[in-house]
Amino acid sequence: MTNPSQSQIALARFKDAFSGTPRLFRAPGRINIIGEHVDYAGGKVMPAAIDFACWVAARPNGLDVLRVSSDLGQSELSLDQFTKQGDWRDYVAGVAFALRDAGHAVQGYDLAIASDVPMGAGVSSSAALEVAVGLALSGGAVTGKDLALIAQAAENTYVGMACGIMDQFASACGVEGHALMLDCATLAYQPIPLPATACFLIIDSGVKHQHTSGGYASRRADCEAAAATFGVTLLAEVTDLAALDHLSGNPLKRARHVLTEIDRTQRAEIALMQGDLMELGRLLNASHASLSADMEVSTPEVDRLTALAQATEGVYGARMMGGGFGGSIIALVEPDLAAAALEAILETYSAYLGQRPGAFVVRAAAGAGEVV
Repeated sequence: MTNPSQSQIALARFKDAFSGTPRLFRAPGRINIIGEHVDYAGGKVMPAAIDFACWVAARPNGLDVLRVSSDLGQSELSLDQFTKQGDWRDYVAGVAFALRDAGHAVQGYDLAIASDVPMGAGVSSSAALEVAVGLALSGGAVTGKDLALIAQAAENTYVGMACGIMDQFASACGVEGHALMLDCATLAYQPIPLPATACFLIIDSGVKHQHTSGGYASRRADCEAAAATFGVTLLAEVTDLAALDHLSGNPLKRARHVLTEIDRTQRAEIALMQGDLMELGRLLNASHASLSADMEVSTPEVDRLTALAQATEGVYGARMMGGGFGGSIIALVEPDLAAAALEAILETYSAYLGQRPGAFVVRAAAGAGEVV
């Protein structure tokens, strides 16, 4: 017997908890190939939606309340006034209020949620939830860039996480078989075909992060302080690395990462277009070194796992992925050697960690939408 799909789980959960026939919506998680901690600085990033997603079965209930059934629990969330709960419910209710803030009417809904996007692993389970719920509560009317902005606003305003736009944009606007070259300042984007020879491994470090604890926000504040020193709104507006001579301490290190990471991302686009995976791998390795030393968002475990992956046969390059302080690494690997490389990495790292971490191969999938 095969395991039920997440879509089947969402529909079955709806049938058990509610009445009527729901509509079904999905929004994927994402990887970020390169361009880390630059989205909120107005830089360019290269994410891709992945084939792990959050599914929401939804139907209006005629009430002024969201009734939610999920694998994280059941809840009723009032639409009269936002009440912060400090958990997953803030993401769901936050999207409803962010939709209203943007001028959209939001009525009560019954929502059944199922997801196979790993939580706390740096593949944007929260963005997938926000985008899927936003799509559902708008009846499928809010899509693409508008949906991404509302999902981001929900996380910024109601969850209290000062995230950039990348995660939500990749989930809402992803293109199957492509990465997105996204300019976070203008939201202009270009789908970039991924070569068939590009295979990505995601390996969980086993260290769970909690971004709202402050580390992520302090890095963003350092970047904003550096931008203010230069007299610009966004750090990405600075194009001369010599300008770094005017900084010191943490703002210097954060700005150095942002400016060099933007350059690496632009070079990665060229490498992908030319099918040069060796160069792309080198850029991933350099990105990790900068994230660890200058942005200081890695951990000893993540550094060890990344170094192990980088030294494994068949791996072009690897780096930490996501906001940091734990989560996953991404490794670019030859498809024919992917299984052997993954097993070699896991065997050694599991002995160090004391348990076998989650790991999976991902492909670039389509962005959010209704499933009919």
